Amino acid sequence: MTDLKIWFVILCLGIGTYLIRFSFVGIMGARPLPGWLVRMLRFVPVAVLPALTAPLAVWPAATGGETDPARIAAAAAALAVGAWRRNVILSVFCGLCVLYLMLWLRT
Repeated sequence: MTDLKIWFVILCLGIGTYLIRFSFVGIMGARPLPGWLVRMLRFVPVAVLPALTAPLAVWPAATGGETDPARIAAAAAALAVGAWRRNVILSVFCGLCVLYLMLWLRT
């Protein structure tokens, strides 16, 4: 791929993401969003975070796509602490600690 093609792709992606953001910020402006849309938008982070992290816990690239008990245990610990304490930072920290502990015990 030539440098010109790469820069063209970067430019097109930049314009596309700008237009997506502008559709909410620029077009909607100071107008209030409908109530049903606000209710639905509250669930976006709750749906996106598990969708991004679940494949990394179940089929991690670090193990060649094989299920790893250390990553499953870390995900379970993070989920349990998150449900118990309702604190994202604490949940991530506990999952990280469990992952490193399990990887250390395995070696």
